[in-house]
Amino acid sequence: MGQRLSGGRSCLDVPGRLLPQPPPPPPPVRRRLALLFAMLCVWLYLLVYSCAGSCAAAPGLLLLGSGSRAAHAPPAPGPDGPPQRLPFPAAPATQSAAGREMAEGAASQEEQSPETPDSPSPISSFFSGSGSKQLPQAIIIGVKKGGTRALLEFLRVHPDVRAVGAEPHFFDRSYDKGLAWYRDLMPRTLDGQITMEKTPSYFVTREAPARISAMSKDTKLLVVVRDPVTRAVSDYTQTLSKRPDIPSFESLAFRNRSAGLVDRSWSAIQIGLYAEHLERWLRHFPARQMLFVSGERLVRDPAGELGRVQDFLGLKRIISDKHFYFNQTKGFPCLKKAEGSGRPHCLGKTKGRPHPEIDAQVLRQLRDFYRPFNRKFYQMTGHDFGWD
Repeated sequence: MGQRLSGGRSCLDVPGRLLPQPPPPPPPVRRRLALLFAMLCVWLYLLVYSCAGSCAAAPGLLLLGSGSRAAHAPPAPGPDGPPQRLPFPAAPATQSAAGREMAEGAASQEEQSPETPDSPSPISSFFSGSGSKQLPQAIIIGVKKGGTRALLEFLRVHPDVRAVGAEPHFFDRSYDKGLAWYRDLMPRTLDGQITMEKTPSYFVTREAPARISAMSKDTKLLVVVRDPVTRAVSDYTQTLSKRPDIPSFESLAFRNRSAGLVDRSWSAIQIGLYAEHLERWLRHFPARQMLFVSGERLVRDPAGELGRVQDFLGLKRIISDKHFYFNQTKGFPCLKKAEGSGRPHCLGKTKGRPHPEIDAQVLRQLRDFYRPFNRKFYQMTGHDFGWD
């Protein structure tokens, strides 16, 4: 007898028909794969969640075999906390010296760029696999008010250049934090890309040449230089925009104007003694590793000057005339398309300020003062910048 069906019939009572049987259980392999997939999803979620707050301290956790390199050298001791912004001898304790102190303090505050580094977040870097952080192979080391921001923004158009937006001030103010801290400020790069940063105060910081050399003797250095008289007026103009009550340019520039004694202790004057600063750098780096960019030509012919820079960095000449247009209002070139944007981009409102009117006799006296220093600088660099 067959099994009884509902209604008292067995399966044998229905010729040619078989009742549906329950589905077989899934094979063990499929069950195991499903379980493994679920565990993988949970593991990934926990990993990303736990790293979100800790990868700043241990960025290597998220590289997952991306080839991140260790620092070239162990952290060396440095000054505790930010040193004085402009490491020059203090002026005599006179009313003029007090004005210089106010001027330099305001300039130093503005020197700290409000822009933020363009490094991606740890989670986005984890999913995008966007390379690894490296110590910079090239640094724009100066000079202040020479055109360093323009050079950096122009270079960032190049697809093989990745640069920090803000000034790290590592080799002058934060050296005690160590190379690992410094490297973590850098953007992620892929093979073949150059990591860069710019901090104009490095050029006049006495410790900077030895510190950068200790990081890597192969570092390429770029110095944007400008007529030191015009640069000093621009420096003063920046301070004046923050502190309208500071003394006049003339009173700050001279110890004794009637005798023609220029005050070298004022930072706006001291920075322009390019030959003296360069001597320190040449003790640690050969001249072939330094490129001196003309701030005047960067305004007059940006594509031509960027061509020299791209050659020096070993980059293909991609940045050309098609990337620039001249902004009549600001008085300098702007980018037709900025990095990561399809829109035109000019430097911020702090650039291109109109200079105050300075007595022509004062400017002549300063040109006479700088002339021997300029000529020595021309000999050291092998290039006449035409400031005389």
